Amino acid sequence: MKNNLTRRNFIRTGAMATGGILASKSIQLDAMPYNSQSKKVAPSDKLRFGIIGIGMQGSGLLTGAVTLPGVECVAAADLYDGRHTLAKEITGNPNLFTTRKYQELLDRKDIDCIIAAVPDFWHRKVVVDACNAGKDIYCEKPMSHTIADGFDMVAAAARNNRIVQIGSQRVSSNLCAKAKELYTGGAIGDVEQVEITLGRNDPTGAWEYPPPADLSPKTLDWDTWLYDAPKIPFNKEHFARWRCWKEYGTGVGGDLMVHLVSGMMVTLGWNEAPRSATALGGIFRWKDGRNMPDLHVVLFDYHGVPVYCRLGLGTETPELARFMGPKGIIDAGEFNLRYAPQPGIDLGPSYYASGFPSQMRAEYEKQWYAEHSPKLGKEPIYDETNYRGHDWDDMIPHMWNFFEAVKSRKTVVEDAVFGNHAAIACHMANEAYFRQKTVYWDEASHSVKG
Repeated sequence: MKNNLTRRNFIRTGAMATGGILASKSIQLDAMPYNSQSKKVAPSDKLRFGIIGIGMQGSGLLTGAVTLPGVECVAAADLYDGRHTLAKEITGNPNLFTTRKYQELLDRKDIDCIIAAVPDFWHRKVVVDACNAGKDIYCEKPMSHTIADGFDMVAAAARNNRIVQIGSQRVSSNLCAKAKELYTGGAIGDVEQVEITLGRNDPTGAWEYPPPADLSPKTLDWDTWLYDAPKIPFNKEHFARWRCWKEYGTGVGGDLMVHLVSGMMVTLGWNEAPRSATALGGIFRWKDGRNMPDLHVVLFDYHGVPVYCRLGLGTETPELARFMGPKGIIDAGEFNLRYAPQPGIDLGPSYYASGFPSQMRAEYEKQWYAEHSPKLGKEPIYDETNYRGHDWDDMIPHMWNFFEAVKSRKTVVEDAVFGNHAAIACHMANEAYFRQKTVYWDEASHSVKG
């Protein structure tokens, strides 16, 4: 008798062997519960905010914020004059107050809160200054440029009782909420491993942004922009492409990984730093003078759960967070969520029986079917579900949650403590890369050990 019971055939035909039914369904998730222009708000009830930094990310935040009901931008600060013009264009207010000195926004009593989208190495100063001035603040991700910066920011928020929301916006998305609901409900059992990956393959994705045509020491306060970074002559590439250098940014870790890590933490209910990080990578494609890797592969240990992360700027790959457990898989993508349950049992006679003599194998299979075949009409259903939702990186729901918290004084999901833990993972990934060894988190000293 010819035996075709290979492992591949075993897996492919198992559901049919047990009379199982393979099914797939798709569900459209409801939009997040904010509604824009239809909601009328009295001028006296409007929340008034100022924005610090109106570059690529800041202009997007401002564009989204001004569409929300009950919210008004009354001032903007940036060290580059061209962005003063941009802020006026976005708000439709040619008389919008603009300045190079962000402290002027913090000193104003009529400003309720701040949105900040400045380079990573400015985050600590802006957030601490805002908290000390009594202002709640939405600060772009990653929260910090160094580990010490993060703890200074946490302390400032607590000391001044200020709301701090960090801008990894997917934590406010309906897709992330559904992923959390599935996991908390036991859909895949206890998570055993996580994979988070993202790849780009274009100059803009690798931060080779075109500097503004009129950028010069006359239109930009270069000396102030450098802040505590090494003093160098005016360099328009360093201004526009600051993410390429560790002196100003945190590389693919702070730009990309922090999104994936933040979404993972919300989904799994984690709020902690990883125990360790091991990394490989390098500058393989974008040899343009940068000193941050364009390929960064990291293995984290989160209280015993391995989390594999791959970030690359040389090959386009889908953005994906995969959560794996004994009962199945949750795949979280940019616009969809796939839940694929797995029964975790043999769905047919073991392929090991291919090594039995034919009569023994026939008797084994007969007994297996007698014990495991379901009754007619009672066949199991293996139901794969795809949830479709809005872009999980949409900034508007995340800002809306911040503005609502400013009004209600309720906590936000991505507060300073949460944002700090997510940023620590990125810092550990960078430390492991530059040290070329596994690094460990020491909670007692709030530091990374080699």
